[in-house]
Amino acid sequence: MANKQFDVVVIGGGPGGYIAAIRAAQLGFNVACIDEWKNGKGGPAPGGTCTNVGCIPSKALLQSSEHFEQAGHHFVDHGIKVEGLGLDIDKMLARKDQVVKQNNDGILYLFKKNKISFFHGRGSFVKTDAAGYEIKVAGAAEESISGKHIIVATGSNARALPGTPFDEENILSNDGALRIGAVPKKLGLIGSGVIGLEMGSVWRRLGAEVTVLEALPTFLGAVDEQIAKEAKKAFDKQKLKIELGVKVGEIKSSKKGVSVAWTNAKGEAQTLEVDKLIVSIGRVPNTIGLNAEAVGLKLDERGAINVDDDCKTNLPNVWAIGDVVRGPMLAHKAEEEGVAVAERIAGQHGHVNFNTVPWVIYTSPEIAWVGQTEQQLKAAGRAYKAGTFPFLANGRARALGDTTGMVKFLADAATDEILGVHIVGPQASELISEAVVAMEFKASAEDIARICHAHPSLSEATKEAALAVDKRTLNF
Repeated sequence: MANKQFDVVVIGGGPGGYIAAIRAAQLGFNVACIDEWKNGKGGPAPGGTCTNVGCIPSKALLQSSEHFEQAGHHFVDHGIKVEGLGLDIDKMLARKDQVVKQNNDGILYLFKKNKISFFHGRGSFVKTDAAGYEIKVAGAAEESISGKHIIVATGSNARALPGTPFDEENILSNDGALRIGAVPKKLGLIGSGVIGLEMGSVWRRLGAEVTVLEALPTFLGAVDEQIAKEAKKAFDKQKLKIELGVKVGEIKSSKKGVSVAWTNAKGEAQTLEVDKLIVSIGRVPNTIGLNAEAVGLKLDERGAINVDDDCKTNLPNVWAIGDVVRGPMLAHKAEEEGVAVAERIAGQHGHVNFNTVPWVIYTSPEIAWVGQTEQQLKAAGRAYKAGTFPFLANGRARALGDTTGMVKFLADAATDEILGVHIVGPQASELISEAVVAMEFKASAEDIARICHAHPSLSEATKEAALAVDKRTLNF
């Protein structure tokens, strides 16, 4: 019996994969998407790490914990009295799970709407065949399908510390960090990256004493230095304890909790005793089980798939996108690559501009940026002008009761073209979009300074920071 034939087979149903499948279907291709994520009942749960144990559930918990902190500490400033404040962690986690399910179901609906054949199981290469490539689907019932074009979008997995595997009970990845059943009295984090800071923020707000151990000597080294310092001040004020320049030694896990031996920046031996330990030291490409060697698909030393600028692999008609290839491991980067690849298959000119991919850390305050940092411009010897504006001087931020942080513009000294925008403060994740649009159109700081922004709004801080590049802010 011949395999089912498809124009495009997408392996992986995360943000890159499901979006690639939808765009390919819109372009008239017969499309299949394979994904193995299961929900609690064993049913399909497409959406990948992002939907199931990453972006979506973490934002749900961040929102819930923010409400709890506001009710406990800040409502009183608004004249709202809260007595007998309590926490139902089971309901909070159930709400998070419901938000995840809504997203899973939404993707399954989109597959049906776009006439995409969905296969629930693990996809792997078998061999080349007359139709292109044979792909095995290992699910409840094993089957094989064939595709002329294959898009690999298998994502990434959490990186474990050498010799310290995740047990998801005491030593947690991002997955286990989202399922802690009771607020730990003491919580340890190894790594002060995006996931670590977001998860640390959730449990700190809910009452945990949080200590972050970071190997690097600088805090948020990829972030603009001025913005990172401002964020660090805010986290210190919140009593989120962050230790930099540390060396982690032996980790012991027992029924009582976790003991971490570490050395501080001065070389002094320390011990951290915690109830739970979250390890957030980056992610690794997920290519184990793909059977890449069966067709000669080339991987690099990290296990990532080698691709060119167009996401083409070394094999004809085999493409790869998202966390499994070079570039930032961001859901929206994967989505843009998915769209671009589908359009390239159709003979169009799909485009992804890595220089305008926004970054966001959903802590409180939020941190968001696009383009180059001041330290990058200095290292490149690029002449630039900088302008900043504090939320302290923004009317809407005062009304919100959240005046932490600032907006920062960096523009070319000669042409005034915007080279980078960096925000730490309320709703930074939303405010950064204006900067992304501006940079895509190669706007100048003066362009933003001349655009009318609604008053009162947080976006006025963006306008004022653009004005500050020319040293003519109006409200500071």
